[in-house]
Amino acid sequence: MTERHSPTVNPPSEPGPAATGPGDDLAARLRGKLADELRQRGDLRSPEWREAVLRVPRHVFVPAFFQRTDGPGPTTWTPRVGESPKEKSSSHLEAVYSNTTLVTRLDGDRRPEDVEGPVTGTPTSSSTLPGLVVRMVEDSGVHPGDRVLEIGTGTGYSTALLCERCGDEAVTSVEYDARSARSARDALATTGRHPNLVVGDGLLGRPEGAPYDRLIATCSVRHVPAPWLEQVRSGGTLLVPLSGWLPAHGLVRLTRGRNAGEANGEFLPGCVSFMGAAGHAAPAVQGLANLLNREDAGERATDHGPAVLEDWTTTFLIQLAAPTARHLGTPAGDGTFREHLVDPATGSSATLLPDGRGGHRVRQSGPVRLWDTVEETLNRWERAGRPDQARFGMTVTGGRQWVWAGSPDGPRWELPTDVPTG
Repeated sequence: MTERHSPTVNPPSEPGPAATGPGDDLAARLRGKLADELRQRGDLRSPEWREAVLRVPRHVFVPAFFQRTDGPGPTTWTPRVGESPKEKSSSHLEAVYSNTTLVTRLDGDRRPEDVEGPVTGTPTSSSTLPGLVVRMVEDSGVHPGDRVLEIGTGTGYSTALLCERCGDEAVTSVEYDARSARSARDALATTGRHPNLVVGDGLLGRPEGAPYDRLIATCSVRHVPAPWLEQVRSGGTLLVPLSGWLPAHGLVRLTRGRNAGEANGEFLPGCVSFMGAAGHAAPAVQGLANLLNREDAGERATDHGPAVLEDWTTTFLIQLAAPTARHLGTPAGDGTFREHLVDPATGSSATLLPDGRGGHRVRQSGPVRLWDTVEETLNRWERAGRPDQARFGMTVTGGRQWVWAGSPDGPRWELPTDVPTG
């Protein structure tokens, strides 16, 4: 089985790349090359953030990572542990300064320095590709003097960029994992940075520093936690990766309303991907065979085949329609995969089958006919003109949250807000 997967703070004047030895010149050149690439892609748009990219040494924050290798068998991950800071190889630096997400942990807390040779596993932490990090800080509208709350310190690279722009005293970053927080704190100190780093549950925010002008989350959530809305000032901005339990994320930029529980905003263009926040991540699927072999199964033709589970926009819609469902694949006898949508919460499933004539059928079982729900949502979206994700928006009010397509008066789907936030 595989899963488809605020007081004014003056900006700093002194900080810059840490002195790390003979590799400094190469690292500086690679930062310049990266900045040029991000500008050409449209991720890096302002000279102020370009200066931050040129000054923050990513290799200090990602001294080790897992390199992915895909083959005929399962994906393997080879540890790439950097040499001593004074002996950074050119290949290591080139990998770190590529516009690539670098996986830093597998299966919870397995790190590159903990293993020898290629291993298999599921990524659980990463250093997000620089282009997305830069695009997020650009889109957040952060300016010098803004008080910023970052949810998810990770390696500390994005935290360092924020410090370059706003100053250390203006940046608060919350990290759930104590070991990651220690590594980030050490790396930040190496570069001369000392923001307010907190080890704790990021879903609770950091009320001691509120109100904030900007909140930037680097982990995906199924809904916007109430503490985040409470801790951002009226008119402030929240930049939040939103995702269900299917592999499709959307980056929504919200403006806090007059009241703490109110916010409105729109999704930003482009595909993004983030690790799920602790407490919002999908649980393991148990008893798949029982879900797929219920006696109440019924079969019919469908106009929507597996392709809708591969397209980014339709997958995002499907997880809105079936927020506790998962997309799984099992091998079929002919060497292909059978695609399943399963919902352990309701004991329901939908399996897509070829009909032998180029079309598809769907077998459904359980109290909820999942594919009926999916088709109803896709039909509503099609009647609305098939708006892409950049035309989606979100409204938060009265303890409820929903995503809408096309316009606030168009099709909308309420988000589950019963996920624990503590």
